[in-house]
Amino acid sequence: MNSTVRVSRRNDGEIAAYRRIRARLPRLAATLLAEDLTAQSMPDASPGKWHLAHVSWFFEAMILSKQAGYTPVDDRFGRLFNSYYEALGERIARGERGLMTRPSLDEVMAYRDEIDRRMEARLAQGLDDDLARYLFELGLHHEQQHQELFLMDLLNLMACSPLDPAAYDVEPRDEAVDSGQGGWVSFQGGLCEIGAGQEGFAFDNERPAHKVWLEPFSLSADLVTSEDWIAFIDDGGYRRVEFWLSDGWARVKAEGWSAPLYWREEAAGWSVMTLAGRRPVDPAAPVRHVSFYEADAFARWSGRRLPTEAEWEQAARADPAAFSNLTGEVWQWTASAYAPYPGFRPTEGTAAEYNGKFMANQMVLRGGAFATPEGHARSSYRNFYYPHQRWMFAGVRLAADGAQAADAEARDAFRREMIEGLSHRPRTLSPKWFYDAEGSRLFEEITRLPEYYPTRQEAALLRRVAPEWAKRFGPGAVLVELGSGASEKTRIVLNATSNLAAYVPIDISSTALQAAAKRIRADYPGLKVLPVVGDFEHLAPPSAEAGQGRRIGFFPGSTIGNLTPEAAVALLRSSREVLGKGSLFILGVDLVKSPEALVAAYDDAQGVTAAFNRNLLARANRELGMDFTPEAFAHAAVWNAEQSRIEMHLRATRSMTVHLDKLAFHLGEGETIHTESSRKFDEVSVKAMAEAAGWRLAAFEIGEAPSVALALLVA
Repeated sequence: MNSTVRVSRRNDGEIAAYRRIRARLPRLAATLLAEDLTAQSMPDASPGKWHLAHVSWFFEAMILSKQAGYTPVDDRFGRLFNSYYEALGERIARGERGLMTRPSLDEVMAYRDEIDRRMEARLAQGLDDDLARYLFELGLHHEQQHQELFLMDLLNLMACSPLDPAAYDVEPRDEAVDSGQGGWVSFQGGLCEIGAGQEGFAFDNERPAHKVWLEPFSLSADLVTSEDWIAFIDDGGYRRVEFWLSDGWARVKAEGWSAPLYWREEAAGWSVMTLAGRRPVDPAAPVRHVSFYEADAFARWSGRRLPTEAEWEQAARADPAAFSNLTGEVWQWTASAYAPYPGFRPTEGTAAEYNGKFMANQMVLRGGAFATPEGHARSSYRNFYYPHQRWMFAGVRLAADGAQAADAEARDAFRREMIEGLSHRPRTLSPKWFYDAEGSRLFEEITRLPEYYPTRQEAALLRRVAPEWAKRFGPGAVLVELGSGASEKTRIVLNATSNLAAYVPIDISSTALQAAAKRIRADYPGLKVLPVVGDFEHLAPPSAEAGQGRRIGFFPGSTIGNLTPEAAVALLRSSREVLGKGSLFILGVDLVKSPEALVAAYDDAQGVTAAFNRNLLARANRELGMDFTPEAFAHAAVWNAEQSRIEMHLRATRSMTVHLDKLAFHLGEGETIHTESSRKFDEVSVKAMAEAAGWRLAAFEIGEAPSVALALLVA
């Protein structure tokens, strides 16, 4: 391609990007009053009119003025709209920007128009060196920063009015708030690299990329919610000195903090000022407008801590799909002070003052807010504010040391279900609690036993049918596997298709899930792997990152037989709703056969299944602090012909009392805990179950004896 053509196309692209980004701030200002854009609510905030002018001055000062013989639009504007650049001369103090009633708003908008005309002409000529091109990109990102600052400052101004005025009918945002995923995500740590590489744009404070050592850590999958914060308030969080850093406690006392900024306690409950006016606090929404001091106090109150910025970046790079609202709701405080990276060098020239001079007494935030323009944030982005400041769109994501926090939410559910199950007659426990690390290891051993046919028979059948069924997937399909475990059968499906856009494994065990996802990524480097820690009985839609292709549900292993008939239909129904119209679902089922074969498969001669069953009690001792004696329970596998299911029980060989916290449960000799039921099917029962959930049975393939089956369902 001719070099002149390449330059012309690059110029066209730069002009288009300039116009697109520059158009947003006038749109945000268009519906506001001139008075809204002139007033200044506090020294930290600037009037909207000043933002509109300053970002235009930035392009003039950094790029246009470098041309030989350049004549400024207005000689006065350098003094009025310079923010903090000492090298560019005298300027108006920040706290006095609201006193400038002149130039008028109309004059400021005319100034923007003239700068746009001059910049587009300059871009049409072509930027002649790397520094000029960097300063142009810097100017665009600087503009985007001020688009967010504009909204922050505007909200602070609106909150000063006794009228609680709405700046907009609805809050301007680029992303919808994600629903929470629940749980924690664990990382092994080790030697990691953080910081921006040399490719693409980044602020100078994001470079250079460098190595850091991380100990094993966990991050909460979700942001702290307003409901969480209300619990902190109700527990005296703002009155209990033990949670606060000394400077933070002094600020609480001096400024009378008792809730996040803009919150007000009213007869009907808490309300909060938003860009759309004062609204009731949404308990499920991520909390906003909290300082570093508050974030740190909340973390201490909750028994957790704030992540370091290196932990946050490593988590965001390694597994962004595991987190809700990673970038689209609030900036997230870290425990890291804003300081230069090893080898930091500021941008050349006047822009050297952009970041480096502020590297003292501030704290780093990561992520991005609902007001952050699309395309502006990056995993390496370092936002920074003073620890007492609250008017930013800032919130909290908690961290914890080690991987033990990864299943904290699951342990809470385990405790609840243990109490409920041991309180019932007959006593029961869900089989989903089998699969801690040891349980997963024992189950893998079970699948290799000669008596246990389901795994190998299903794998053989899947190898036969997968190539034909994969033809139905279509381009850009997304494979969603429920209860993925080790994801071994997944490989059969992945090998049968070449056009999957993404693989979304879902499992309650984060440790097993992360290990399986890592292996899949290594073996299928071109496949997007988006693991989700969660209970497959409560599915959430795959993230937008997975793409828009047909969803393919994958539920092998006869696991649906572990559910009650009602729960199985409910699972299939919710899967259909989540996967959407036209989706497919590959379902593995075990078939009815002789009781002798079934009992042998669930009570092997080597005693591995017995150890697997008793491990549930060992897990309860380890994670819940219970005092079961696992060896005092005998494993039993029983065929229940009436219910068409094989049952596993743990039978007490003597009378005993077991404890959970302050609760005591007495089990008599011979009494059982029913730990698993595995229903067996035929084609008629599978069809009835599928149709009850809104699926159509498109294919039903039976393997060789001892037989299992695979059903292909269509929504």
